[in-house]
Amino acid sequence: MPISERVKKLKSSATIAISTKSKEMQAEGIDVINFSIGEPDFQTPQNIKSAAKKAIDENYTHYTATAGMLELRNAICGKFKKDNNLDYCPENIMVSSGAKNCIMNILLAICNYKDEVLLPIPFWVSYYSQIIMTDAIPKFIEPEGDDFKISTKNIEKNISSKVKAIIINSPNNPTGIVYTRMELEEIAKLAIKHDLTVISDEIYEKLIYDKTEHISIASLPKMKARTVVINGVSKAYAMTGWRLGYAAGPEKIIKSALKIQGHSTSCANSITQRAVISALLEKDDSVEKMRQEFEKRRNFLIEKLNSIPNIKCAIPKGAFYAMPNVSYYLEQNKKGVKTSANLCDFLLENYHIALVPGSAFGIEGFVRFSYANSMENIKKGVKRFEKGLKNLLD
Repeated sequence: MPISERVKKLKSSATIAISTKSKEMQAEGIDVINFSIGEPDFQTPQNIKSAAKKAIDENYTHYTATAGMLELRNAICGKFKKDNNLDYCPENIMVSSGAKNCIMNILLAICNYKDEVLLPIPFWVSYYSQIIMTDAIPKFIEPEGDDFKISTKNIEKNISSKVKAIIINSPNNPTGIVYTRMELEEIAKLAIKHDLTVISDEIYEKLIYDKTEHISIASLPKMKARTVVINGVSKAYAMTGWRLGYAAGPEKIIKSALKIQGHSTSCANSITQRAVISALLEKDDSVEKMRQEFEKRRNFLIEKLNSIPNIKCAIPKGAFYAMPNVSYYLEQNKKGVKTSANLCDFLLENYHIALVPGSAFGIEGFVRFSYANSMENIKKGVKRFEKGLKNLLD
């Protein structure tokens, strides 16, 4: 039975594969500490769960408009105005079954065969695969310096007549970097100069630290007309399983993406839509409490990682990830552990901690920790990490 060439180009999600392996080991009674999955370990706030129960009782159990309930799209417009100083109408909004679904719909709507999409390294694993699924070509932008940020010089040297769009992710997965207003202004100038569409993934917007300011590139002069902002509720509201994301952008692009959605998922879950209206409109301190706890965990993890000999880890300003540089241990060990994937296998099998190799994100010499984990597990896990690295050199 034939399989499409498109699928043959794809790799399974490394983060899901590692998390699945760790859960299998846990089912066998092994005490595995899982740092691989990007999922808050908190529960969905009660007001949101109550709204979902009410939606079932009130029979919100049927198809909605493909774009999403009008009441929800109005609430999303209000969120953009309040948080990002962006004025959108419901016609500019698409509600989908997760932010990942939004990105896929947008890429399918704007990309033709062999168009190129600029993709900064390191990148979230699904960006690469989604570009491939549209029959477009990912064109990688190498970072400069220890903070993983891309420079306008590296962007511009990769721009050709085939480049259709650039993906920006701030706060970033896997690094936790946050782009400043000045840095985004420089990227915006290039987008305008070369007539690029910007896909700005801002799913971690609410999880930001050290009084860092989150800026949506769409809010910069002349950028709203060429930017599609991706956001959702999975990370900030601990709603990963509820599956709802949303996109805001030029009406022409949104309408085109909705044609695709209409023939694929039809619409997002109706009960989740009602629950998200509550999340966006009702005042609740749950998100801030989660953010504060993530910041405490980040502070502890980064301090401990940087205290390990020959480990360097940049301080993430957002999301809940850290990317320590493990190059020294890959270069110096004599046990055949030469890649980040080798190292993650070694640590999982021998020290029972699950990490994601930098190679999954397009960069070697690093591993990714998710500190969406209990402080107890973080403390135990870092000790295991240090012990495993020491053992490599013994």
